[in-house]
Amino acid sequence: MLEISHLRKTMRTRAIRAAGAAVAVLLTVTACGGRDGDGGTVGKGDCQGQQTTGITDTSIKLGGVYPLSGPASAYGELPKGVRAYFDYLNAEQGGVDGRKIEYLIRDDGYQPPKTVEETRRLVEQDQVFAVFSTLGTATSSAVWDYLNQRKVPQAFVAGGATKWGTDTEHPWTIGWQPSYRAEGQAFARYVREQRPNATVAVLYQNDDFGKDLLTSFTEAIAGSGVKVVGEQSYEVTDPTVEPQVRNLANTKADVLLNFSTPKFASQALAADARNTDWNPLHVLAQVANTVSMLKPVGFQNVQGVVSVAFMKDPADAQWAADSGMRTYREKVAQYAPGADPSNQYTAVGWAMAQSFHKTMAAAKCPTREGLRDAMRALDNVGVDLLLPGITVKTGPGDAFPIEAMRIQRFEGDHWTLTGDVINTSK
Repeated sequence: MLEISHLRKTMRTRAIRAAGAAVAVLLTVTACGGRDGDGGTVGKGDCQGQQTTGITDTSIKLGGVYPLSGPASAYGELPKGVRAYFDYLNAEQGGVDGRKIEYLIRDDGYQPPKTVEETRRLVEQDQVFAVFSTLGTATSSAVWDYLNQRKVPQAFVAGGATKWGTDTEHPWTIGWQPSYRAEGQAFARYVREQRPNATVAVLYQNDDFGKDLLTSFTEAIAGSGVKVVGEQSYEVTDPTVEPQVRNLANTKADVLLNFSTPKFASQALAADARNTDWNPLHVLAQVANTVSMLKPVGFQNVQGVVSVAFMKDPADAQWAADSGMRTYREKVAQYAPGADPSNQYTAVGWAMAQSFHKTMAAAKCPTREGLRDAMRALDNVGVDLLLPGITVKTGPGDAFPIEAMRIQRFEGDHWTLTGDVINTSK
């Protein structure tokens, strides 16, 4: 009987210890909530039931997919700016509310099937909290159904497709920069003012990027004296756009709209410069207007080219004393010594990362749902590298974070801003 009593006591003690251990594990798991189906945690309190896959009390794991190789590899500078900001944020500000950001970068070569592969890897293997700043319209479009079905934030797409702000079926996706619709409207306004009876030739990339710009411009000149007299498209797999530019030159149009990504924009600018019999006003899409892209063409060949801007140009001496620009240059040199701080894509990456920082800091819940809601409730958030008078703002019925820009003209070795801020939300 004594042995049986001792055995019962021992079993009871073990049971109590096991229960205690289980409670300890549960408390650890529920520090941010209980487990969800993806191996992450769910929110507690007012955030009960929300997802926190990829986020803990001390870290946030983000993933980004970019064309580090291929025809759009010029954009490979953008994630360098993102990483520089996050490294600076982690080292000098302790991250976002004490959570340091782990930032994973993947290369898709600007190929949508590869974007799908790398995005699935980030979500399913790396268990990221959000996919941040996917670059490109076709590439980002290839994964937005998947990400929205999985309820994973596709935060601040690096592209201006109008659908990022108008679509109601993808609440987990939002853009960042001014939409191509807004950019097309700004170009149309400028051409109507400067050349009210102009004939226009258009070179455009044959995807949503180029078509968005062309459609917006065409709609905005309706009823005016401006008329489109020639259109030529190209594929991203084309070796060159020189044949298209020659065809457009035959129209003798007064204005050439160059709605191209950097590689092809550079080719078009060079082809235009070589044709001394044609001297149109050359209008360049914002996605390809960096000084680093213009320089190989020869500054003497791009004088008077017109584009739009919504950010301060890091290559422009007028911003040398600007406090936000000084911080950017200093910290990029410190945390990303291989990056070029004068490259505007690097600056865009920095500004996008700061936008994420401020959005995540404002989220009511440190959850995927919290980030989703915060992205759509931005109240004139200031970002250091945006032009004066331009802020980040969203709200009910408005999913376009940045809707303002200014016209700029290339003079000498830099862009010169002209005119007032154009706010296309009005």
